[in-house]
Amino acid sequence: MATFGTAILFQVVISVLTLLLTVGLFGSIAQLDPVDPSMDEVAGLATSLVSVATALVVLSSVGVLILQGVLVIPIARAVLNERTSFVQLWKLAVRRILPLLGLGFLLLLLVIAGLTVLVVIAVLLAMLLGQDSVWLIVLGTLGSLALIVWLSIKLVLAPAVLMLEGAGPLTSLRRSWTLTSRNWWRTFGILILTSIIVSIITSVISTPLSLLATQFVSFSDSPAELGEELMNSLPILLVGQLITAVFGAIGYAFQAGVTALLYVDLRIRREGFDVVLLREHEEATAGRFTPIPGQSANPGGQQFGHRPGGPPSPPTTGT
Repeated sequence: MATFGTAILFQVVISVLTLLLTVGLFGSIAQLDPVDPSMDEVAGLATSLVSVATALVVLSSVGVLILQGVLVIPIARAVLNERTSFVQLWKLAVRRILPLLGLGFLLLLLVIAGLTVLVVIAVLLAMLLGQDSVWLIVLGTLGSLALIVWLSIKLVLAPAVLMLEGAGPLTSLRRSWTLTSRNWWRTFGILILTSIIVSIITSVISTPLSLLATQFVSFSDSPAELGEELMNSLPILLVGQLITAVFGAIGYAFQAGVTALLYVDLRIRREGFDVVLLREHEEATAGRFTPIPGQSANPGGQQFGHRPGGPPSPPTTGT
């Protein structure tokens, strides 16, 4: 319940805000004179377009990042057969939200830096070679896309590391890089297959809903009437968006679950994490359970960790 409840909550909020921003944008278009628009109207519309697009990208990115990080906790606890309520989930996750946003900001800086370098190189090639630079720019763009995919897989476990190990943003990126070493293709295949499954399921649900919504919504050729018609159709669009959001939330929860299980699997393969989980499961039986699995162990290959302020915990032999 905590997993799907959190995913649905985030998706509904993001979907409603997206719909309201889009309707507001169409309202700005409706104010534009279709025959002889003034420069102020065109500038205002361009500003609205950039503002709405930026807000939607930031809103969606932040929501997905927080969702991916937060949902790792109940999935990881489920590995030890521990249930997590909605309230308990947020009690465990709230102190890691700011570091999670810091991780998102760091990733954003990496993306901006990469795009800046790519644009500068493309401009320099165009200035030096003219039309002969087109193929070099195309090949460079394709190579950059391949590099982005490779780096994305290498760093995909960073939110899970940050939430489950209590690490900082930089340490989380390094840990994700280490965990995915010699497992890139396997991780890539699992995540791609998961994305395809989620995309198919979401499309099967959202496409009929979109077609059905168009049957109840009429669009006029007149910009002046377009905004009014959109406002009248807002309840229908809102209901369709909410239904789509619910199924999208299920997809996000499924993807977050796969990422969390990948993290656990790679730590088992590389660090003997199964021994740590076995010990924590035995401690849970004795009433001495760490709320977030794995935090009693030192990341980096130690099978038996220690608790803060205490000596190393010896392996248990069973009850």
